[in-house]
Amino acid sequence: MPITPILRLLSAGFVLAREGVFAIVPLEEAPASAKFAIRLVRLVERRSAQKRDMAARLSLALNRLGPSYIKLGQFLATRADVVGEEVAGELAKLQDQVPPVPDDLARAAVAEALGRPVEALFTEFGDCVAAASIAQVYRATITDANGDRIVAVKVLRPGVARRFERDLESYFVTARFLEKRVPATRRLRPLAVVQTLAESVRFEMDFRLEGAAISEMAENTAEDAGFRVPRVEWSRTARTVLTMEWIDGIKMSRVGELREAGFDLPELGRHVLQTFLRHALRDGFFHADMHQGNLFVEPDGTLVAVDFGITGRLPREEREILAEILYGFIVRDYHRVAEAHFRAGYVPESQDVDLFAQALRAVGEPIRDSTAADISMARLLTQLFEITELFQMSTQPQLIMLQKTMVVVEGVARSLDPNLDMWRAAEPVVRDWMTSELGPAGTLRKAQDSFTAIARAALQAPDLASRVDRLSKDLGNSLERGVTLSPEQVTLLSRSGRGSVASTIALWIGALSLLIIAWTMVG
Repeated sequence: MPITPILRLLSAGFVLAREGVFAIVPLEEAPASAKFAIRLVRLVERRSAQKRDMAARLSLALNRLGPSYIKLGQFLATRADVVGEEVAGELAKLQDQVPPVPDDLARAAVAEALGRPVEALFTEFGDCVAAASIAQVYRATITDANGDRIVAVKVLRPGVARRFERDLESYFVTARFLEKRVPATRRLRPLAVVQTLAESVRFEMDFRLEGAAISEMAENTAEDAGFRVPRVEWSRTARTVLTMEWIDGIKMSRVGELREAGFDLPELGRHVLQTFLRHALRDGFFHADMHQGNLFVEPDGTLVAVDFGITGRLPREEREILAEILYGFIVRDYHRVAEAHFRAGYVPESQDVDLFAQALRAVGEPIRDSTAADISMARLLTQLFEITELFQMSTQPQLIMLQKTMVVVEGVARSLDPNLDMWRAAEPVVRDWMTSELGPAGTLRKAQDSFTAIARAALQAPDLASRVDRLSKDLGNSLERGVTLSPEQVTLLSRSGRGSVASTIALWIGALSLLIIAWTMVG
């Protein structure tokens, strides 16, 4: 096992211990071994750390550990119902108040990325206005045929890519260790989870891809009232620099300012939740980092999302399952929710669908009978985790972004309305989507898609038939003279041989069935 990543993990643990973070861990119901370990670790706490409150300890430690740990803090900041209001408020500073790198380094990075001096690119280039884990933002002015325009210039923090790579290396080592040495964690698929995180981070560090994501979101939401994204300035955008429209609005983390400005906070909370669900269900493409620091409210109430470094996608099949699950919870049809899980393969077929529906009812009914303010999200998440273990459910890597974002978005909505009824807020979006996709119009559209796919197969059928005929003749001749196969045939057979005999036969049956369908349509 590589020693360097292990040393980094130990170093991170030491930083957390020195800053007094382990004092946050409740020991009342912990086993004796855990109590002893925590007390032993706390022996290295700084005296200065003991004078700080718990929230400040955690924020300072994550800040010192670097970008990947700051990401964790940003996530926790959205869940005041899990970590508490005080801790969430302190961690919210990690969303845009991380100590920035010196301005001269950032300006040099801009000039290098865009190939021209900053003065030649911008009429004015101000000081840093926000800094987060990966990038920092500057307010600048550009002059073109349309006059002067204020823009936001997002700059990748120098050295951040290397730091993320080192942290991810440590996470991979940990994940491999857990899967190999701790069998109970295998259903959680820690290696796949870390791989998903690694892919999202690498995409996040190429700002050209972020610009493309903003452009795609703009097209998807062009007709959506009350939501928009900034306009990208492509001529001043590169891999490590993104220039876009400056947004004049109130950041959603400033709840007091939103209230003073006269906004209806409960309505704003519902709008955030419904906007996310609309993007995920209707478009299959969503902002996957929707914390308060990335959301602005303009004077007319329009919600503006920024920082599209992390996005998520859902294929149509997954969207249908998601809608079924949400709708089932909304109408309290837990058997429908259970069947959707089984149909998607989220629950092993060996499990009992009725028992799983009963377990889901145990989660859903208490939520129905309580106000949001009375629900302990920490207890609810624990119960959900216990259910996944009880029914041997594996982590679904393709849904990690969605699950993480749903938790964050609900946390943002509840920061605006502690009494938010998530199911009531979600109902119109889910119902509209199911009507359009699973109703007559959706059925017709699916039929058209199927016809297109079959027609495409029909056009390819003659070529496929010719290949099958040639292969069968060659195989017959080979059996008569002794088996001597051409390189092409060897390749075909080797590909077929990678699976079982049954799967090979199934593939041939499928191909022949497709041929029959195609020829029938042509005839």
